Amino acid sequence: MIFTNTQSSHFPQEFEELLQRGKMDIAQVSSIVGNIIDEIKTHKNEALKKHIAKFDNWTPQSDEDLKISTKSMEEAYAVLEPKLKSALHLAYDRIKTYHEKQKPKSWFDDEANGTILGQRVTPVESAGLYIPGGKAAYPSSLLMNVIPAQVAGVEKIIVCTPTPDNEPNSLLLAACHLCGVREVYKVGGASAIAALAYGTENIAKVDVITGPGNIFVATAKKMVFGDVNIDMIAGPSEIGILADESANANHLAIDLLSQAEHDEMASSILITPSQKLADEVKVEIEAWLLKLPRQEIARKSIEERGAIIVTSDMEEAISLMNKIAPEHLEIATLSPFELLPLIKHAGAIFLGHNTPEAIGDYVAGPNHTLPTGGTAKFYSPLGVENFMKKTSIISFSHKALNEIGEECALIAHTEGLSAHEQSVRVRLKK
Repeated sequence: MIFTNTQSSHFPQEFEELLQRGKMDIAQVSSIVGNIIDEIKTHKNEALKKHIAKFDNWTPQSDEDLKISTKSMEEAYAVLEPKLKSALHLAYDRIKTYHEKQKPKSWFDDEANGTILGQRVTPVESAGLYIPGGKAAYPSSLLMNVIPAQVAGVEKIIVCTPTPDNEPNSLLLAACHLCGVREVYKVGGASAIAALAYGTENIAKVDVITGPGNIFVATAKKMVFGDVNIDMIAGPSEIGILADESANANHLAIDLLSQAEHDEMASSILITPSQKLADEVKVEIEAWLLKLPRQEIARKSIEERGAIIVTSDMEEAISLMNKIAPEHLEIATLSPFELLPLIKHAGAIFLGHNTPEAIGDYVAGPNHTLPTGGTAKFYSPLGVENFMKKTSIISFSHKALNEIGEECALIAHTEGLSAHEQSVRVRLKK
C-alpha cells in the first residue's frame, strides 16, 4: 500500500502511479480477443461451445444447452428465503423509481412562420446485457442493467453470463425472474460480447451492449464498438474517500476494503489532511482483513493498488481527488455538502458519514455501473439514455423557407455543393 504525504519527495512519482491505475493492458490481449471475435463471427454456436469448454469447464451438447430455461428462473425465485426475496424487491423498486426520473422526453417547438423543430426520443430495439459470473456472481448488476433498459422501453433484452462448471448462480436466476427476463445464455467473456454484437444461431444481434467485465470483456467491447453501441469500457472497481478528522477510521477501513474484495486489481484510495486519521485507518485495515472471507483478494488489492495520502489541507485533497476522478467517491467530512460544488469528476458521490459506497451498490437507487480508471472525466453512469436514441425533427413551411433559404443557399454555394444550393433555390419564391 502507498502510505505517503504530499510533502514527500517521492509523492509525485507515487501519485502518477495512481493515475495510471486505469491503464488496462488491452494490447496484450487484443490478438486473443480478436481471434475469439473472428471465430464467433464465422462459426457462431460451434465457436461458442468450443470457448465454453475451454474457459468454463463444461461442454454444451446442443444449441439448446446454451440457454437457461425460464422454468429454472422461476424455480430459483420460488425457493428464495423470504427476507432475501423482500430485499431484492426493495432494490428493484428503488432502482426503477430512480431511473424513471431519468427518462428523456421528446419535444417540439413551433415558430410563428410555420417552422417546426424538435427531437424525438425512442428506445433501441434490442439490448445485450453482460453480467459477470467468474470470481463471483452479481444479481445486483442484473438489476442495474435490466431496469434502465426496461424503463427506456427496449423490446428485446438478452442476458449473457458465464456459468463455470455449468452451474448458474441461483440468486442471479431469481433476479432474472423478478425482472421478467426471458432470454439468458450461459456464455461469458469476449465470446459473449461477440455473440451479442454479431449474432449466432441462438443469440440475436443487438443494438447496444452494456455491463461490466474483465479485461477480455472490456477489450471485446472496444473492438465491436461501431458495429454496435456500448455503455463504456470499464476496468476494475475503485473507491476514493475524502475524509477529515470527524470520520470514523473503522468505517473508512471497511469502506476501502469493500472495493478491494472485488478484485486484486481494484483500487482503494483515502485522501485526508489528518495524519492521525490516516494512521488509524491503516491499523483498522489490517484488523478488518483478518476477518474477511475474501481476505486473499482484498489484501493483494490493498497492498498493490491501495493508497492513503495525507495532504496539507482539504483543498489540496480535493484537487488530488479531482485528478483521480474515481468511480466511487465518499465524502466523509463534517459538512460534506459544502465540498460537493468543488468535486469535478466522479462516477457516483456518497455524502456523509452514514452513506457507505455499498448502499449504492444495492438499494439506494442510482446505477452502480460506473466509469472507472479516470474516465469519469468524460463518461457517465449507466442510465436510461444508454438504451435510447435521439432523432432530430425538422419541418419548414413555404414562408419559413423563404425567410432563411437564401442564406442556406449562399453557404452551400460557398462550400461548392451546387446540388445542395439548387435543392433550396428551386423552392424559393421568385
